[in-house]
Amino acid sequence: MAEAEAEDLDALLHDLDFLPGHFHLQLPLNLEPRSPAPLRARDLRLQLDGLRQEVRRAASGQRLALRHLLGTFAFYLEELDEARECFLEVAARDPGNLNAWANLAHVYGRLGQEDEEDTCAGRLPSLMGLAADPEASGDPRLRAARCLAEQGYAHGFDVGCAGPEERARVLAAGIALYDKALSYGQQIPMEEKRGWYFTMATLFIRLDGIFLELDSEEQKRLPAFNRTLALLRQVLKSSDPHHRALAWCYLGILLERKDTFSTTPMGVHDCGYSGTDPLDCFGKAIEIAKDQPVILNRLAKIFHFLGKQDMAIGTCNMALDVLRDPELNWQAYYTRAKIHIRVYLHHLERAKLGLGSMPDRNHLACAKADLEEVVKVCPGLKTYLDMGQVYYYMGVDAVQELLAVDESALDQALVFLAKAGESELGATLPELQLLRGKCLRIKGEEANAAACFKRAVELDAAGSGHAEGFGCLLEALLAQWSQAQLSDSELGRQVDAWLRCAQGKYPAAGLCQELQRVWRGHTDEVLGLARALVAQGRLALVRLLFETMERDVEGTGARRGCRAFSF
Repeated sequence: MAEAEAEDLDALLHDLDFLPGHFHLQLPLNLEPRSPAPLRARDLRLQLDGLRQEVRRAASGQRLALRHLLGTFAFYLEELDEARECFLEVAARDPGNLNAWANLAHVYGRLGQEDEEDTCAGRLPSLMGLAADPEASGDPRLRAARCLAEQGYAHGFDVGCAGPEERARVLAAGIALYDKALSYGQQIPMEEKRGWYFTMATLFIRLDGIFLELDSEEQKRLPAFNRTLALLRQVLKSSDPHHRALAWCYLGILLERKDTFSTTPMGVHDCGYSGTDPLDCFGKAIEIAKDQPVILNRLAKIFHFLGKQDMAIGTCNMALDVLRDPELNWQAYYTRAKIHIRVYLHHLERAKLGLGSMPDRNHLACAKADLEEVVKVCPGLKTYLDMGQVYYYMGVDAVQELLAVDESALDQALVFLAKAGESELGATLPELQLLRGKCLRIKGEEANAAACFKRAVELDAAGSGHAEGFGCLLEALLAQWSQAQLSDSELGRQVDAWLRCAQGKYPAAGLCQELQRVWRGHTDEVLGLARALVAQGRLALVRLLFETMERDVEGTGARRGCRAFSF
């Protein structure tokens, strides 16, 4: 009897326009992992930690959707009890939540608790209006609409995308689910719909950013661009100041992007934004949020991401004027510290390229002061890693990073990196290993530095755009060789092995860029390495070196990218 009912239910679900739950969605998260298990677990853990912070700040209408995500990530981290508790909490707050019962059934199935699994799955037909005599009150179409909106929301937080094309596919799928939710939810309260419009606009803006990155044709971008403007016009009518402030900010972003089209998109005129200055939009966003630190902090992060660092610091200062207590507003201190770090690194890169003056080291002092406030009330991996980065740059010469100017600062950097590495997650971050290796290299510990750089290369994901770990490893091996700590044959063997590893990790352009940097800074050692490799018949690196030298002579070398210490 039970088997027959299960078969009937399966047949019924097969004919449905949608299925509740998150575990069947076509997200890379739900597909066969592409990366090794430890690296996948690291990415999931980072996302999970970020979501926990997000839940505390999220608008009320988004909290259930975020709880679903917390449960889904916990499930894939094999933290099944936490996953179950997340879904149970959603079901307790919203007994008609379709995704909660479908997700619970999936978790109970993994736990081997068949009775509980059947109970949860058995609630779905009634809630969806499929039972002959449904027990649940309310409109099944509204429950379906909210189910689809929660699924669409999940598409903004996926991990494991192989590249921008796949990210674009995932975002487009999320938008399509929201469209379907709107078709089901015509009776959804308008304020709740505006929350959906806000998330849709967020997904559209991210999608447009990917189209810009891929240099897509205007006609591919234009319909989504115009629709985003229309969505934001609706969000600006919201009673929620968080949505209104961010909608003005997003509108400013779009109006800045209108110049990337050959002709102003008609959506700008249709929505009444002809002649509207993007700076006025940003100003209105700040005005709405002026006495609300949580919204100001979110705006500051967006301005930081957009490269508007002066505006970002000003917004952080406003948040701290409203609430200075680090225990209650550590996010403002943290964001301001990240801005100072980014400004310093930006000016440092320009100075190295001969495009500007030396960076102002006062940015490092300001970042250190803000991070010290954060460490007091919210110590953790991210803060320790950032403190290590600040102390590293305080301890080295601004341009010649191999020269120490403050040994005590380098020691402090290593102390904070050790604290960061104490956590299971910290030990899996290539950024941490890279920075630790740099500190040890300056202190003359080339063998220890090389071990850190090797670990950084191992931990980098395939397709990573940051090949700096391999370049630093090559420098450390050359230093050991020049000090007679490595023989010609051992140097050749290690370089050959790690080159093969790097070629499987990094794009060819990034790898050549690092080789170019190394041979420019260590020309004699690189020529000696090339002779040793030729004598041993190991020609792979020699060929790459010749290609790199040719590109350098032609002046086509790309700018070296900075590895971001941001999660």
